[in-house]
Amino acid sequence: HIPHSLADGRKVLRSSIREFLCSEAMFHLGIPTTRAGTCVTSDSKVVRDIFYDGNPKNERCTVVLRIASTFIRFGSFEIFKPTDEYTGRKGPSVNRNDIRIQMLDYVIGTFYPEIQEAYSDNSIQRNAAFFKEITKRTARLVAEWQCVGFCHGVLNTDNMSIVGLTIDYGPFGFMDRYDPEHICNGSDNTGRYAYNKQPEICKWNLGKLAEALVPELPLEISELILEEEYDAEFEKHYLQKMRKKLGLIQLELEDDNKLVSELLETMHLTGGDFTNIFYLLSSFLVDFDPSRLEDFLEKLAGQCASLEELKVAFKPQMDPRQLSMMLMLAQSNPQLFALIGTKANINKELERIEQFSKLQQLTAADLLSRNQRHWKEWLEKYRVRLQKEIENVSNADVWNTARVKVMSSNNPKYILRNYIAQNAIEAAENGDFSEVRNVLKLLENPFQETEGFREVKEEAEAEEEGATAAAAACAQVTGSRLPYCSKPPLWASELCVT
Repeated sequence: HIPHSLADGRKVLRSSIREFLCSEAMFHLGIPTTRAGTCVTSDSKVVRDIFYDGNPKNERCTVVLRIASTFIRFGSFEIFKPTDEYTGRKGPSVNRNDIRIQMLDYVIGTFYPEIQEAYSDNSIQRNAAFFKEITKRTARLVAEWQCVGFCHGVLNTDNMSIVGLTIDYGPFGFMDRYDPEHICNGSDNTGRYAYNKQPEICKWNLGKLAEALVPELPLEISELILEEEYDAEFEKHYLQKMRKKLGLIQLELEDDNKLVSELLETMHLTGGDFTNIFYLLSSFLVDFDPSRLEDFLEKLAGQCASLEELKVAFKPQMDPRQLSMMLMLAQSNPQLFALIGTKANINKELERIEQFSKLQQLTAADLLSRNQRHWKEWLEKYRVRLQKEIENVSNADVWNTARVKVMSSNNPKYILRNYIAQNAIEAAENGDFSEVRNVLKLLENPFQETEGFREVKEEAEAEEEGATAAAAACAQVTGSRLPYCSKPPLWASELCVT
């Protein structure tokens, strides 16, 4: 399957490298995904206005070879959509139930053969079993995304796979600083596809698939399946995964959900790096003496947002005059206000202004001690929970080795951060693909220790020797900056993906 972009059907080097690297990263993280076979670029150029700001540039045309068992999506079934009473729009195959039957027979017979076999004499029951299975697969998929901080960016029905894969890598992003309302797509103005909205929007998309399967699966059956299965499957899989990330391998306690929520709340309060905080937790020990606990708190604090980073994150985005006009308009003419702004956006801006002014009064030392206090409180709860695990084992050392092993295979050290992708793209645009290869090797072993990566760096450096001066300079910046597992540099906050 050759993905294309925009009306001329051409994909460019920048977006192709992002897709190539991310689909492979997801595969090696153990998350269901389409794969990338090859990425081939050319000297042909197309014009793209990357940020939709009237500054177009020439970019190289590129082809990514996508591999998957099928590229049929939820949206593929919307070709039968009846005429919309408000817009008058309809699907190109409206009233062609014969094609819908053919498509269902093909999808279930080919990709869900066990369901086809079990219900070969009753198509309604067969279709219901298929809908139940894709509901559960989708719920598990989104739970996996949430547990690695992956944001898709454009979760419409056309970007949802009928076999439950991550598909269509566009303005995606892995979350750095934990923010439940994180939006990775710069053109998602309303936050429809924000990190914390992903479970909800995927459920909504399943509802649209259910509508598209009528009359072959009556809505009263599919809606009941969706209500009974989706949330329960999501919550079950999410908590199972989070227990592994926290090394809770012995017991499944009712309060575990609360421990996870409080961890995320602490991350949010301290601006903690989602990936690195989880990675660090495997080196926490129940019997830390006070000085080792202080060392550990210092490491955790090092993964929290600095004063400088927070000032960038909470910098007000509206001109004060524009904001006061919007506030006046919301009072005087709510109908007009509803057309040009949303209350949520205005409230968010007011919140930013309040946070920003608080940050002006804060010193780096105040921030550090506040962050350490928050983490100390949560670690005490975590210690108590781990203590309960120990009470149920005969050998604490054997348990701890097993705990660390489980945590190490569920908390990646390396993810495809936007700035890492950007460095690789800039080098490739200058003719040097060694950084893309380097990053690919890194992402193929996301859970590994740094030692294993030294060889990769040496190989990459050897490959770099023949690079152009500009590309070498770019690669050098990439190589001499932070290690790939570090939280992002300050300039990364300026990156915008649309």
